[in-house]
Amino acid sequence: MLVISGGKIITMGPQGTLQSKIIIVEGDRIKAITEADDVPANAQHLDAGGGYILPGFIDAHAHIGLDEEIYRVEGDDVNETTDPVTPQLQAVDGIHFRDLAFQDALRGGITRVMSMPGSANVIGGQAVFLKTLAADMSGMIYKNPWGLKAALGENPKRVYGEQQKKAPRTRMASASLLREAFYKAARNLEKESLDPEIEYKQMPIFKVLRKEMPLLLHAHRSDDMLTALRLKEEFNIDIIIQHATEAVLIAGELRQQNVPVFIGPLLVNRAKVEMQEVAFKNARLLKERGVIFSLISDHPVTPIEHLRVSAALMVQEGLDEETALKAITLHPAQALKVDNELGSIEVGKRADLVAFDGHPFDFRSRVKWVVVDGQVWHNSDEH
Repeated sequence: MLVISGGKIITMGPQGTLQSKIIIVEGDRIKAITEADDVPANAQHLDAGGGYILPGFIDAHAHIGLDEEIYRVEGDDVNETTDPVTPQLQAVDGIHFRDLAFQDALRGGITRVMSMPGSANVIGGQAVFLKTLAADMSGMIYKNPWGLKAALGENPKRVYGEQQKKAPRTRMASASLLREAFYKAARNLEKESLDPEIEYKQMPIFKVLRKEMPLLLHAHRSDDMLTALRLKEEFNIDIIIQHATEAVLIAGELRQQNVPVFIGPLLVNRAKVEMQEVAFKNARLLKERGVIFSLISDHPVTPIEHLRVSAALMVQEGLDEETALKAITLHPAQALKVDNELGSIEVGKRADLVAFDGHPFDFRSRVKWVVVDGQVWHNSDEH
């Protein structure tokens, strides 16, 4: 049993912010949030040192373990650029669990991360939801698969139209390839017998059509996002729009269809024409227009440990602190349908916790320790 004390607890849940309380962890779950005089005998103690205790942060879109730190060709497993439609690929098969970025994630207070194929393909493959700490490497897999990655916009056009002289060369072709894949799978969904090769390739699309997992759709520009919304309606599927750089321009449509967006990376330059509208103020504008959003690093585009730095910069540009914290805790948990286990500090939820020696949006603050499913990691750089 683990007893956590000595900090202001920002629960991100119904209890709000708590003072002078303790958190009791048993196994991988939060057993109680109670008074300091209710400490069980013989419990292990973990002190926040007068700082802040929060739910572990969730980075809902990254390429950790697929696009590895320090490696170049050897560690680049993020895009299979031999076919624009590859739903059968699984990101988990490319994850290097000793990627240095997992330690960086812990130093940034991140306990869970969704790692997925890149955006070279119209359909790139299946994402995996990971823990950043576990007793063994296989234990780092939280949920697999947990979404199907797809992409619209410039990347598939550039990779296939320019480099391989094949479709897609236009936005029309990208949308058509995506629609065709879902159309064929929808026709095959109820068939009793399929050719094994077809069934294997379409099985992940079946899961999206059955709403067993979402379509994680890469789109920066408003026109690509509108295409995504049309596909959502045509096939009655759940989608989460990734990056959503111009989401503010279609906020009404996103709100009407109740589509969550994962915005980011924001701590970047405008690397391509699609990213012209990248700005930290977009978070405030989305909040004002009633769009629920999460913040992503797209690691290694923005290093994963700087997720909270990006959140702090959203606050600097006018977003309220509560919404900024929800964007890296409760909102991604809700969008990914794991808020019964993650995203807030509540009794019965998984023991994913992080302690900072100051407010997490103060750039001087450091992570003291992280708890992932009840397992403790101490920051050796903390002093």
